[in-house]
Amino acid sequence: MAQNRQASVKSIKRRARKSQKVVMGRAKEFTYKGLSLDELKALPMEKLIEILPARARRSLKREKNHDQAVLYEKLSSPEITEYKTHIRDAIIIPAFIGKVVEVYNGNSYVKFEIRPEMVGHYLGEFALTRKEVKHSGPGVGATRSSKFMPLK
Repeated sequence: MAQNRQASVKSIKRRARKSQKVVMGRAKEFTYKGLSLDELKALPMEKLIEILPARARRSLKREKNHDQAVLYEKLSSPEITEYKTHIRDAIIIPAFIGKVVEVYNGNSYVKFEIRPEMVGHYLGEFALTRKEVKHSGPGVGATRSSKFMPLK
């Protein structure tokens, strides 16, 4: 009997929580390894490199080629909001957040906005080079039963 009463109290509380629109609409603040977005943007490059994953850390420590240097310079400036590039191997840093980038995937440019969750990833990860496979129905000769299908 006591368990039934506890279950009903729990269900009442659960229904009250679900009915509150404030709880459902609440957004979680972005943090990266315990640092807020503003703290990430304020970090110097040396400190940022220390908290990134190993592959991104190694890529950023090495000397950038000319194209990458131009990309980092352009995207770090506040007046540029959109940029079109062929460079897929550039690591996303906090200075790029909010910019719209078009990255070439070998066929066309894929446009996307850089969000805080993308920090530490490559630009090319968000411009897929292969299409998703979409199969249609079987063609003539694909199965034994298709032998008896009329062509028209």
